[in-house]
Amino acid sequence: MPSFAETTKVWARIGFLSFGGPAGQIALMHRTIVDEKRWVSEERFLHALNYCMLLPGPEAQQLATYIGWLLHGTRGGLVAGLLFILPGFAVILALSTAYALYHQAEWLQSLFFGLKAAVLAIVIEAVIRIGRRALKARFHRVVAALAFLALFALDVPFPVVIVLAGLAGFVLHGFAPKALVDAATEPSQLPADLAALRAAPPFIRTLGVLVFWVAVWQLPLLLTGAHALKAGFIPEAMGGDANSFAAVFSFFSRMALVTFGGAYAVLAYVAQTAVEHYAWLRPGEMLDGLALAETTPGPLVLVLCYVGFLATFRNPMGLDPVLAGMLGAGLAAWATFVPSFIWIFAGAPYVERLRANTALSGALSAITAAVVGVILNLAIWFALHVLFGEVGRATLLSRTVEAGAAGRVEVPLISIAWPEWQSLDLAALGVSLLAVLLTFRLKVGMVKTLAICAVVGFVLNQFI
Repeated sequence: MPSFAETTKVWARIGFLSFGGPAGQIALMHRTIVDEKRWVSEERFLHALNYCMLLPGPEAQQLATYIGWLLHGTRGGLVAGLLFILPGFAVILALSTAYALYHQAEWLQSLFFGLKAAVLAIVIEAVIRIGRRALKARFHRVVAALAFLALFALDVPFPVVIVLAGLAGFVLHGFAPKALVDAATEPSQLPADLAALRAAPPFIRTLGVLVFWVAVWQLPLLLTGAHALKAGFIPEAMGGDANSFAAVFSFFSRMALVTFGGAYAVLAYVAQTAVEHYAWLRPGEMLDGLALAETTPGPLVLVLCYVGFLATFRNPMGLDPVLAGMLGAGLAAWATFVPSFIWIFAGAPYVERLRANTALSGALSAITAAVVGVILNLAIWFALHVLFGEVGRATLLSRTVEAGAAGRVEVPLISIAWPEWQSLDLAALGVSLLAVLLTFRLKVGMVKTLAICAVVGFVLNQFI
């Protein structure tokens, strides 16, 4: 067992280097926690990832919280989850302030250009490592392939893919258990006292955890209402649109419960609502915020903090606009990320118990295989957006249907992400190939690889 101080340093490093969206972040944690430190086994890592993939919210932050909880209980989960998002939150807060005051963000792309290209090599390495260890039977390889095709070509939500894979594994386990590799009954690597503490929580304790964290989650709503009264707003406006702080917090609290599939699953809705209903943003500003979030460490849903900043910056309710913007960004972050701690602290003990349930071992091993397909899909999506300036959809199969006054229209049934080949970024391709060479051929460490590629990318983007 590592010391608490040692894990804190590692989580801080992961937080500062967690570029590349969920694919890059999961790859970074896998390489650090499983391969380098060997704090948890491959099976336990994938078991935790299976659970986090089913939850709303940022799965990478939830995975960090889960592993931190495994190692050092509640304080370990808090430190891991917070350090995973705080560096990115600090960066997005500073960038949102600069954007609101000066409306400039182009320089950031040069600063982080090389890092994004280098993370691609780490993602590729993670897919290879996880796939080699998780796909131990023909059934698992078939499940991984079908999961990838369902996500990449059919655009099926990955919670649905994971549930279907689990059902397939559960059914097959009842008829042909030897066709499956049991990844759920691997012996605990934790000391017996900690394993027992986390494996069998009493119901009252779980209920108490739920009540406590839900109260913590919704506490800012009371504070925003109190500020509204102090500022002279009528009680009816305490939770309405006129109270920008309460509106930001209540809106993103609702979003936290439905963000299945990651940030892109809700960004279109958030952008439309923020522009058309609340008038927090002007058209096009959501794309600027997405560019900021994509090039900074931490979960992509940190873009919601940018939205919260602009919302309260432009309606400060008697406060200094910059201070109001920072509070709005903090409220958006609180509403978005605190539920992740609820899911882990209340649910993870029960998920750990499933590892010893032989009846569910087939389902869990099939889910592990499906997760490989999920990560491969994320990796390809990330690679396309790093290497190409424009990525669209190519229709492979469509059907003609009647659409009333519009006549007969083509409805795509199967489509895949397809880049505009003329938009290939040769500089990004060069830095990515350099990262692949450093990682696979020269066996250079991850931090050194990121540093080298960051410098090379900055020089290419700025001066050549």
